[in-house]
Amino acid sequence: MRKRIINPVQQKTVPPDPEWLDIEELAEVELTSEDPAHPIESALLPNQTLGWRAAEYGKQTIRIVFDHPQDLRRIRLRFVDSLAERTQEHVLRWSRDGGSSFDEIVRQQWNFSPQGATSEIEDLHVELSTVTVLELSIIPDISGKDVFASLAELRLA
Repeated sequence: MRKRIINPVQQKTVPPDPEWLDIEELAEVELTSEDPAHPIESALLPNQTLGWRAAEYGKQTIRIVFDHPQDLRRIRLRFVDSLAERTQEHVLRWSRDGGSSFDEIVRQQWNFSPQGATSEIEDLHVELSTVTVLELSIIPDISGKDVFASLAELRLA
């Protein structure tokens, strides 16, 4: 039998995501509430799967307060809800003066439905210089139903 060993076919690789900022080392996080079973670290740190969830119903705010001003080029938000039908609104704002004033980056409404759209991903490419505070406000249901706000993932680069 004749045979020969050949090189395997090279697969094209997807370029890796940019190195995400280490929020744990670069900032303090302020938030209006937190379910102990779903702490904010679960949404901000890599290799976490639970995500953050509020401990109280209604509008919630998460602020990332940087120790030193940061330049941001990319912001990725991921929200997941496979249980409730609702319309969520979130607003992402930034400050360069320690939170005295804010500029809006995005305001988005999303309809979650267990039979359809169960996740929303915002992958924003931005050019923000000297960011001192990044603030995310979440209204989990604009109709006012008692719903807990949640955030599956927040990454910054």
